[in-house]
Amino acid sequence: MFDTNSMPPMGGFPFGPGGGKPPMGGFPFAPGGGKPPFGAPPLVDVSHIRRSWLDVAYDSRSDAQKLDVFLPEEGEGPFPLLIHIHGGGFALGDKRDGHIKKLLDCLDKGWAFATINYRLSAEAVFPAAVEDCKKALAFLRENAADYQIDPARMATIGGSAGGNLSAMMAMTEPVVCAVDWFGPTDFAVMDRQARTNGFSFPNHDEAFSAESAYLGMPLPEAEAALIQKANPMHYISESMKPLLIEHGSVDKLVPPEQSKILYEAICEKLGPDRARYFVIGGADHEDRLFESDENMALVWAFLEKYLI
Repeated sequence: MFDTNSMPPMGGFPFGPGGGKPPMGGFPFAPGGGKPPFGAPPLVDVSHIRRSWLDVAYDSRSDAQKLDVFLPEEGEGPFPLLIHIHGGGFALGDKRDGHIKKLLDCLDKGWAFATINYRLSAEAVFPAAVEDCKKALAFLRENAADYQIDPARMATIGGSAGGNLSAMMAMTEPVVCAVDWFGPTDFAVMDRQARTNGFSFPNHDEAFSAESAYLGMPLPEAEAALIQKANPMHYISESMKPLLIEHGSVDKLVPPEQSKILYEAICEKLGPDRARYFVIGGADHEDRLFESDENMALVWAFLEKYLI
């Protein structure tokens, strides 16, 4: 178990290890619209990166279907590629959110970096986000030569909703590995887990919740088969790629038990070598501890094992 001292949250979801209140009404996002309960975090300035392609359309169905690609300052490809999938409860967020500031350090390692937007739940419900991530990865593979990337060395990383989607890519896509930071897994048991642990918010079954908006209906009204299809555990098979799972021990938004049951399901079906699982002591949702030097060294080591 990885444990360290707590730090303030990184932005996005304002719930720090020291406490904090949930946004009023939880996530008031419905397919028909709704405003976020707090301001979006500032985007990262990428203007200093010389070799880049910004807002590249990977599909034409929606203006949301765009990605950015960045290359190291020097060298010729094909470069291994790390792909970021942003979080935001499937309802908000942006490919240039604050998380990429740390992830862009991969350029100094001689890797390429891509970050993708996808249709959010107010525009299109599940499985639109999954389909968009798959389409973006297919676009990068098909156009690898144009962007000097190696289509055989691609990995994904994401937090929260992006963690769910990154785990989905590990299960179903020809990536070499994936990282799931504090992602929801089985929506059906989130409130039960929250009530049991006593610190997570038990509001996922509400009609206004992020998960309900993502599925297009209140969770209690959704068929079990639909919830299962949005659950990475449903797709565990011999073909899944290695997955690094990390979760904060005091996550108020996504119960830590969500990652625990994902890891246990992988171990039960495939043994203990297909996934790694770390609980970060004292960390809340979107916590800066995930980007600490100590934890990033662990993340880089995991990715290097499969990308290099």
